[in-house]
Amino acid sequence: MTDEAAGGGDEVRAEAGTGTLGKAITVLEAVVTADGPQRFTDILARSGQPRGTLYRLLSHLVEEGLLIQRRDLSYEPGLRLLTLAYRSWSANRFRDVAEPHLQRLHELTGETVHLGILRETEIVYVDKVESRQTVRMSSQIGKASPAYCTGIGKAALSLLGQPELEGILARTEFQAFTPHTHRSAATLLAEIEEIRRDGHAFDREEHETEIRCVAAPILIPGSELAAGLSVTGPAYRVTMEQLSAWAAAVRAAAQAVGEDAAIRLGPGRGGP
Repeated sequence: MTDEAAGGGDEVRAEAGTGTLGKAITVLEAVVTADGPQRFTDILARSGQPRGTLYRLLSHLVEEGLLIQRRDLSYEPGLRLLTLAYRSWSANRFRDVAEPHLQRLHELTGETVHLGILRETEIVYVDKVESRQTVRMSSQIGKASPAYCTGIGKAALSLLGQPELEGILARTEFQAFTPHTHRSAATLLAEIEEIRRDGHAFDREEHETEIRCVAAPILIPGSELAAGLSVTGPAYRVTMEQLSAWAAAVRAAAQAVGEDAAIRLGPGRGGP
């Protein structure tokens, strides 16, 4: 995964919900976020649900078209998810507001530009303009990455008030993806203070080796949305000096997105 690639992992958080809907979503995520079709035992291990409960949930998800059971009895995402995703994508007005600014930033840098929204401890990527270069990022729209080790994630975290920020960090599991990844909330908090001062953040190969980015928070007056945008590239092509040179343009693009969103979407409606 890249710095701005959506993450995932081998386990799905079972504590995501204790009610029937929460359990169903946990099971759905166990299948959707996997690299390929999942057998019952795979989902059992990833979801943490009891066998009987899992059988019932899988049956309901298949009946609703959210999952498909293959001939080999494994499960994969159902076509109904595409319909729901399309409708959600079409309604994402924040993405539409940001798109021209992302394009201009891409034209300036020639590298991959991402737009992301903070969701609890993760950053979800809602738009991407692909690099013109031969070697490109493997990131995907709609997936998520840990906020604490990505440029957009740290930029978005810098927008939060201290109590909310500390609450999110208390729920963050600090995994060492690379030698440069933050290992604790204390070091991350120190960097977030720098981000608040400078107005931009860097990913110094923190989520994946050989991938760097510069990002800026998107402040939308009257909205609680925490978001950011970034320019990302491979370390052999994008030096830290180059990222620093792009920082002003990234900050300007983020400010323009925030101002346009406040005007076009109205107070409290900055989100998708």
